[in-house]
Amino acid sequence: MMKYWVLQAALVGGLMVAPMAVQAQSKPAQSAAAMPVSQELLTSTVHEAWVESGRNEDKFFQMVQACANLSAQKRGLTLPDTEAAGRKMGMLIKTASRRDSDQLLYAVVDAAVRQTATPTTAANTK
Repeated sequence: MMKYWVLQAALVGGLMVAPMAVQAQSKPAQSAAAMPVSQELLTSTVHEAWVESGRNEDKFFQMVQACANLSAQKRGLTLPDTEAAGRKMGMLIKTASRRDSDQLLYAVVDAAVRQTATPTTAANTK
């Protein structure tokens, strides 16, 4: 669970700036596993997702978590549960989002998942 707080801290610090620049950017109540990934979220840019979240850090972070969980599941990967991995993933997402907030959020998150996650093994699933 620590990775989510580190990832959230890294994301919040950077992703809020990228969408705001384009325009002139506690614990989540619902877990990312419980949050369904809608077709709309899969086709939203970073900026659109931020606006859709109501510019709410917790809600935006839930969107990122949902995308990360879906990406890892579809790719047969396991998200590491370490502070270092969470920080790395957060920085990757933040950097890519700042570079271009018109990219699809899912694509940004998927790229970060591929760089930080490990292949799922029988030991990882227990």
